[in-house]
Amino acid sequence: MSASRTARHRLAADAGLLVVAAAFVLPLAWVILSALDPHANLQVKIPGGVTLDNFDAVLTPDITFTPLLNSLLLCGGATLLTVASAALAAYPLSRYRSRFNNPFLATVLFATCLPITAIMVPVYALFVQVNLIDTMQGTIFFFAASQLPFAIWLMKNFMDGVPKELEEAAWTDGASSFQSLIRIVLPLMGPGVAVVTVFSFVMMWGNFFVPFMLLLSPEQMPASVSINDFFGNRGTVVYGQLAAFSIIYSTPVVLLYVLVARRFGGGFTLGGAVKG
Repeated sequence: MSASRTARHRLAADAGLLVVAAAFVLPLAWVILSALDPHANLQVKIPGGVTLDNFDAVLTPDITFTPLLNSLLLCGGATLLTVASAALAAYPLSRYRSRFNNPFLATVLFATCLPITAIMVPVYALFVQVNLIDTMQGTIFFFAASQLPFAIWLMKNFMDGVPKELEEAAWTDGASSFQSLIRIVLPLMGPGVAVVTVFSFVMMWGNFFVPFMLLLSPEQMPASVSINDFFGNRGTVVYGQLAAFSIIYSTPVVLLYVLVARRFGGGFTLGGAVKG
């Protein structure tokens, strides 16, 4: 009876996993197949004839290249600013004990819970007053500010895993706290920095609402906003071109993930830095 019950439970678990896998695979299969289908629609089907015309139609400066470049500038610049600021903010929280640490972390945690739509109206009014509306640098600053709270939490947790004894040895040799952060802590928590970088970049890359509100010029719109152009009036959608653009749009994120996974696939280890 026990073996039979175990077999049924295993069968039920396998069936549940197959359903979850299908929920992820079917949309991906639709994107790939529709990008190669000259008569694509909402159905997941094998194309009657394979064509690359959908890619030829979207691979133009106005449709793909300029929006992708704008996305790389916005998300890349904001990610660098987020990671640098998070490292500087997490270092004192991880290395120095103060009665203000927990209230500060609680405030940071609260900031991660604020819906972006609740703060866009005052942010828009502020950006108009300081002449940052419709500027790439203003959007970069807001992107970084919106991702910074959670980035600080992640960075601090990874930084706590680096032994402080390594820094104390560097301080004995005359290194400053900033030098020990740059030369010791951050290199040892490389996978943690990579996690914060990938998470921040991915969250910004797929953000539609922020650039849609803060950028007004069509030539500055990132790909996350320009993809809306494939949805025409009265429900008309060019599904094949939309699928082709989606594949191209997803490529930078996939490449970033692959590069980080290959570079830090070994996990978070200190490599025997502490000797007994």
